[in-house]
Amino acid sequence: MRPLTADELRASFVNAAPDELRAIEVPLKVVMTDWDPLDFLAWRDPKFRDRGYLVAEVDGEPRGIVLRKAAGNSRARAAMCNLCHTMQPADQVSLFSARKAGRAGEHGDSVGTYICADLSCHENVRLVAPLAPNEIRASVDMRIDGTKRRTEAFVGRILETTGRSA
Repeated sequence: MRPLTADELRASFVNAAPDELRAIEVPLKVVMTDWDPLDFLAWRDPKFRDRGYLVAEVDGEPRGIVLRKAAGNSRARAAMCNLCHTMQPADQVSLFSARKAGRAGEHGDSVGTYICADLSCHENVRLVAPLAPNEIRASVDMRIDGTKRRTEAFVGRILETTGRSA
């Protein structure tokens, strides 16, 4: 990802209402971020616990989306993040939804998927965990490429109805 300022990050959001844009708190870590290895930037809002943000480059442009964490807990023992494909204890994966961009979002259309609760997919996919017996694991590079592709596709689904494509 190319380096972005706090103002560029805020300007990238495609599904944020004006009051949400004003409330977005860009984390201080952005100032010291090494942007080259980033596939996307994601963080949870410290003021609004049910809100998160994800910014990915789609067609060479930064596209940000506001995420909402669903209320409630899963009864499952383990769950898989749909972005990084990492198996986690169920309380570490949450259902997040994002209002679609444009008129569809204004009419209440949204898209949801299960994502690591702390939005740490970028780091999780780079961890090399020991293999269980008979487990076959893709290379880290393949996992990174898959995560990037799935994240861009998710953001693309938010953009679908606006004429901007992923």
